[in-house]
Amino acid sequence: MVEGEKMKDCTLHSRAGALIALGLLLLVPGLPTFAEEGAQGETTSNPALLDPSLARETAPDLFKVRMETTAGDLVIEVHRDWTPRGADRFYNLVKIGYFNDTAFYRVIRGFMAQVGMHGDPAVSAVWLNARIQDDPVKKSNTRGMVTFAMGGQPNTRSSQIFFSFGNNSYLDKSGFAPFGEVVEGFKSVEALYSGYGEGAPQGKGPSQSRLYRGGNDYLKGEFPKLDYIVTATIIE
Repeated sequence: MVEGEKMKDCTLHSRAGALIALGLLLLVPGLPTFAEEGAQGETTSNPALLDPSLARETAPDLFKVRMETTAGDLVIEVHRDWTPRGADRFYNLVKIGYFNDTAFYRVIRGFMAQVGMHGDPAVSAVWLNARIQDDPVKKSNTRGMVTFAMGGQPNTRSSQIFFSFGNNSYLDKSGFAPFGEVVEGFKSVEALYSGYGEGAPQGKGPSQSRLYRGGNDYLKGEFPKLDYIVTATIIE
């Protein structure tokens, strides 16, 4: 990402548009050039939230994460052999409390629900830069699968994830590699508020660039109906 360039926003009028729209913050004006027990549930007091180098543990081969959301609880089962790098990143994000009080800011009914931009702009700034290498796609993006969003270039996964509402298997060939699946509480995913639709400027939903700069203050002030992850914890 280069400072001063414009972010590539897009809409979901076609499958090609959907692919681009799943991207992370690609090119946002004014951004710097590529930002279990005890640890879980902490806020920005956890040093790793502001220093991703402190969050590099290897995940278990199989683990589950419970997310308490404002739309209900759900459980994600993560298989490290599907995407080793993606599973490790998700494990560490959960463990340091990254997802706590983060919004499902982009929910497109029939397609996907996206979450993972932190509510504190200072945290978003450092994790935007903390990209991981791609994993081969071993599982398909079908209903209930959970996958990292990514930018328009290889190796751009960071902290944003999405939940597939239906069969999005056409994303497989573009490198979107699921790392887990919802094994309990998919009704909670389906209940996420989707009334704002696509993000600005194509839609009436939140702008990623404004969310990056304004965090949850921006969302709660202008999009009060959004649902949030209250807490995310590793349960086994």
